[in-house]
Amino acid sequence: MTSSRSRAVVCLSGGMDSAVCAALAVRDYDAYALHFSYGQRTEERELRSARGVAETLGFRDFLHLKIDIFRHIGGSALTDSTIAVPKAPEHEPIGHSVPVTYVPFRNAHFLSAAVSWAEVLDAKTIFIGAVEQDSSGYPDCRPAYYEAFQQLIRTGTKEGDIKVATPLIHMRKKEIVALGLELNAPFNLTWSCYSGAEEACGECDSCVLRLRAFREAGTTDPIPYATSRV
Repeated sequence: MTSSRSRAVVCLSGGMDSAVCAALAVRDYDAYALHFSYGQRTEERELRSARGVAETLGFRDFLHLKIDIFRHIGGSALTDSTIAVPKAPEHEPIGHSVPVTYVPFRNAHFLSAAVSWAEVLDAKTIFIGAVEQDSSGYPDCRPAYYEAFQQLIRTGTKEGDIKVATPLIHMRKKEIVALGLELNAPFNLTWSCYSGAEEACGECDSCVLRLRAFREAGTTDPIPYATSRV
């Protein structure tokens, strides 16, 4: 049976924010998940989470793309095994400076593939769970970045009418948790840790921000942690 709903491509990492973004997308669109394995330390674990989230939320399709350019380029603790994943700072706000876990210009690659697939699917919306506030200080999570990319889409695609939706970008992490609970986002399937695969480390920027968000939202994070700094 043909659906009357519009289509949307969702960049689905398998993390907390992308799961909430995905839950928003499936509420209003026929959603198609796009997941990247790009040589990150927790590549297999993130793929498992993304597949689980997509299946639970009822995505129409799941496209898994593998790229190895970031592994070859290096320069990030997420893709270069010679660079250690740091613990979250104790005496400095997270996001005060661009951390070594930043993968250079990563989101441009993700968005480019999403736009290509959207053109093929005739999808007019791309969702990505970028968050500026309470983030780790990544420059490709800022609103200006997505405004600039929107102009690129307008000038470089066939119809120029695909929109990038960043519904979480101005939200605090605790607000994202609260929204996810309201939408029944499957937080138990998600994975945010930069280094752990079976248990989240509880000490990297991503773990600390996530644990803090669940605590401030007045609930418990359902995934296992090796330790907790929060």
